Formats: sequence, structure tokens, C-alpha cells
Amino acid sequence: MKVELAKNSVSFGDDLPFVFIGGPCVIESEEHALRTAEALRDIAKTVGIGFIYKSSYDKANRSSADSFRGLGVEKGLKILQKVRREVGVAVLTDFHIVGDAAAVGEVVDIVQVPAFLCRQTDILTAAGATGKVVNIKKGQFMAPWEMKNAVEKVKRTGNEMVTLTERGTFFGYNSLVVDMTSLVEMASEGTPVVFDAGHSVQRPGGLGHASGGNRMMIPPLARAAVAAGVAAVFLESHPDPDHAPCDGPNMWPMDRLAGLLRSLKNLDEMVKG
Repeated sequence: MKVELAKNSVSFGDDLPFVFIGGPCVIESEEHALRTAEALRDIAKTVGIGFIYKSSYDKANRSSADSFRGLGVEKGLKILQKVRREVGVAVLTDFHIVGDAAAVGEVVDIVQVPAFLCRQTDILTAAGATGKVVNIKKGQFMAPWEMKNAVEKVKRTGNEMVTLTERGTFFGYNSLVVDMTSLVEMASEGTPVVFDAGHSVQRPGGLGHASGGNRMMIPPLARAAVAAGVAAVFLESHPDPDHAPCDGPNMWPMDRLAGLLRSLKNLDEMVKG
């Protein structure tokens, strides 16, 4: 199966050249979103790969009540709409409550179901009802073969456009591990598989008041996933991740992104022939 997006003519599937999905974790401002989207678009174009912009209008699963969550649904979706229109890229964002689904579906190309909500029937049904591509992130507590049930919940709405994302599995306290056989297992069901390289190196709640992470482990994990034949690599990227309002430790610096993507493209071409 492959997924085709009309915006920017992006197509991806496990047997097609990999696509890059990325952007800052959270929308910080309109100016910041437009600037980062343009820069990431140009990097992807230079490398010669497809690109989908990702950023969240609200992160409802922060470690602390004081953590920055984003700009909210109304303001955030207006910004994403402007990014899509003015920068000319396909857009992905996640939602956390059923009531947001319809509004999100009116704006973005891909609706994402967060990992912690991947079993929630109402969330999955609302995502499917948007008629847009639905990207389900595999829960850190889920086995890969269990995700076929989440896919089926979306498909029962009549929406066949579903992708799955691997983002690591709980491995003790504040730690994740990636089982690369999970990518093959999920793809065996005929669903395009995405690898989330940034969140796979996250340490949930590791800083006490916020999540930590080790971004230096992103390149080896991303290379391993591309070698396994994934359809896309999901990697949040920021011009200054050390001073980002959230998830900085597991975002990749934009000034180092082109080199990483080139190495992944070369490996992808070799693996897929």
C-alpha cells in the first residue's frame, strides 16, 4: 500500500523512496512556523526527498502542568493553514480530544493519533472520519502485532489511508528501546510504516519536570530503521533545540539535518534498489 498526498505530490510506501516528516515539536509563533517550514522544505529539496511539515498546536501529554503546551487549536490551526498555503508543503499535526478532529481534518493532510491514545476507539474513529490520512503512533506499551486492531478501527469508518509509526517501547523507568523487527512486523499487515527517530531517544519524564533524551542516538537508530525499509522517517527538528520550549533533548538541530538526511537517502536507495 502507498499513501498519496495531493499537496506537493508526496507519495510514500514501504517500497518507495523514504519521505521526511519533521518540524518543531510545538508551534511557537506564526513567524517561527513559517521560517522553519521554509528552511526544512528547502533542505529536503536540496537532498532530493519528499517532505511533510509537522508541528503541534497543543501537547496535552506534557510531564508537568507548567510545561509549554502550544498555542491552542484555533490559533495553531490558522498558522498550520498558512504554512500549508504559503510554504506549499503537506502538513501533519496531532490531536488529543475527539472534539478537535473535524477542525484538524479541515486544515491538514495527515491527522496523527498520539501514542498514548492509540487504543482509544473514539479518537481513532474521529480521526478516520476526517477522510484524511491517519498516522497512528504505536504506544510505548503496545506490541507491534496489536496495532492491527487500531488500524481496523480507523478502516471501519471507510478510510483506508492509515500509516503506523514506531517510537520505541518502555524499557524500565524513563527509558525506551527500539525493536527493529517491529517495523517489519507492522509493515507485514500492508500498512506503510514510519520511524520516529526523535521520540525513540526520548526519556519520558526523565528530567523530573520534563522529558529528557539523547539526540546523539538519533543517527544510528534512523539508519537502522531505513535499512529495515521504512516508508518515512519522522524527526522533529529545531533551529535551536537546546532552548526549545519542549522536547529539546530529542530534536535534531536544523543546521545538521541535511547531512543526516543525505546519509539516510543513500542507504534507502541501496536497500530499496
